[in-house]
Amino acid sequence: MDNLDYGIIGNCRSAALVSKVGSIDWCCLPEFDSSSVFAKLLDDEIGGSFGILVDDSYAIEQFYDSVTAILITRYTSGDNCFELHDFMPRYYKEGNVFFAPPEIIRYLKLISGTPKFKALYNPKLEYAQGKTTSFIKKDFIASLTHEVKFDTVFLYTSFDKEKVLNGEELIITENGFFLLAYNEKIFLPTVDRTFLDLERTRIYWLDWSQKTPTYRKFDQEIKRSAITLKLLSYDKTGAVLAAATTSLPETIGEVRNWDYRFCWIRDASMVIKVVSELGHKNVAKRYLQFIIDLIPDKDEKLQIMYGINKEKKLTEETLDHLSGYKGSKPVRVGNAAYEQVQNDIYGILMDVIYELIAQFSIDIQNGEELWGITKGIVWIVDKHWREADKGIWEFRSEDKHFTFSKVLCWTAIDRAIKVAEMLDKTHKIDMWKPLEQEIRKDIMANAWNEEKQAFTQSYGSKHMDASVLLMESYGFIDAKDPKYVSTVLAIEKDLCNNGLMYRYKNEDDFGEPSSSFTICTFWFINSLFKIGQEEKALKHFEQLLSYSNHLGLFSEDIDFKTKRLLGNFPQAYSHLALIECAINFSKKGAEEHILESMRE
Repeated sequence: MDNLDYGIIGNCRSAALVSKVGSIDWCCLPEFDSSSVFAKLLDDEIGGSFGILVDDSYAIEQFYDSVTAILITRYTSGDNCFELHDFMPRYYKEGNVFFAPPEIIRYLKLISGTPKFKALYNPKLEYAQGKTTSFIKKDFIASLTHEVKFDTVFLYTSFDKEKVLNGEELIITENGFFLLAYNEKIFLPTVDRTFLDLERTRIYWLDWSQKTPTYRKFDQEIKRSAITLKLLSYDKTGAVLAAATTSLPETIGEVRNWDYRFCWIRDASMVIKVVSELGHKNVAKRYLQFIIDLIPDKDEKLQIMYGINKEKKLTEETLDHLSGYKGSKPVRVGNAAYEQVQNDIYGILMDVIYELIAQFSIDIQNGEELWGITKGIVWIVDKHWREADKGIWEFRSEDKHFTFSKVLCWTAIDRAIKVAEMLDKTHKIDMWKPLEQEIRKDIMANAWNEEKQAFTQSYGSKHMDASVLLMESYGFIDAKDPKYVSTVLAIEKDLCNNGLMYRYKNEDDFGEPSSSFTICTFWFINSLFKIGQEEKALKHFEQLLSYSNHLGLFSEDIDFKTKRLLGNFPQAYSHLALIECAINFSKKGAEEHILESMRE
């Protein structure tokens, strides 16, 4: 079965996807949202890739180097064996400054024998919109295009450049390297220098992972997911990407293909909340600064998403020359959803502001600005919470009074009150409490469906929606409240398909959804756990983990029948929800261990 069997490498500036046989099939340089250098992922024929080819006698296995973002692909044929260590350099330099250049290093380590391979080096710059031509120079192979837009990349290598470019056989007699750079290097790379970059990058990731607590259960899954979330963060501005790709379809052959290389306030805030709980303060601080920088005017309404460099206009266009992943067109760059109104984002942002102030009260900078943002959010919510919106699932048709949006408007005011309490702003508390109560009463009166015995997707609707499960997570309702328990069971009945969840089943702009939204299954598992069905929840969780790819990575969606991964990859949403579930099970396991110890 074709699957998203890719590993991600990156350095918090850009990222690349490497296939299980060692081919770079997706990479944008110099940054995450730049045009692609390799896009075989979106067009087998013309997209471009950088492959390491061996004959059929070689067995190939792939794994990450411990808790790092260094991906190892091992090729073995009898006594002949070598490893490909793929990474993007990231480490501290003097002055505590990061070295994170727009480049990929492919370090080839000889293990035994005299293994042979061919390099398939086929860059196609600017989304393969024009011709890319490669030239052999004294120190490197230069590849350039100028038909649509001028762009260049440079390949340095310890191997014969002519043989590399012509795809001729190469013999490994000692360690070697490829270094793909967006900029021409001032100092010529060598085997020793690339090995030093490898070791420095390795140390960086080991140090970073060490800050993540160790858990009794699912520790490796938590750490891999945490690294993946870190790889989707953009150091320069503090933005967090929804995923590293564009236009991977939710369903093969359909048109739900979107560009996810942007910062959604909702996704990013959820990520930051989880990552900060794992102890990674700097990621949280950079993201808060990103938000502060985005809100210059006190009455400015937040967009649902922004470019990673704080761009506010994300014009959507299609690349019709690309055939799309497995023939799924269109291929989109940009995202028109930036113009949508989604009122839930204020609650999600306010929740993360509250959590971070509570966790890092001493360390939090820009306290006055955050208090200003808090007051601004309350003002906007007070003005707009009664209005319909597009909702968490970004329906492109009519606006509705979505339950999740209303709950998150309540969350915004609830958390603002809590922040005011911490800052001793008693006059604001007295002003805001009646608003919090008004929103709560409105939800209880209009979101509950007596016939379904559940809170439904929107006011007056009979449709179930997985996002409603989050009512408990945000503190709107207690897990043991009969109405919440009944809602969980109703959602399970309507939306669960062999342990995998639909987001919803009612028709949207493109018909009825036909794949499972991965985060929704995690939410469902979390809800089962909360209402006391812990064994059932654990069974579902372990089943869901088995649907990851060979490296433990998840995309946005899973096909109900084949269990293949679909949608953009790797998906921040999916991995943050995995961490939340895993921590719940781990804490439960730790509690049980303590009780057992006490009995002994």
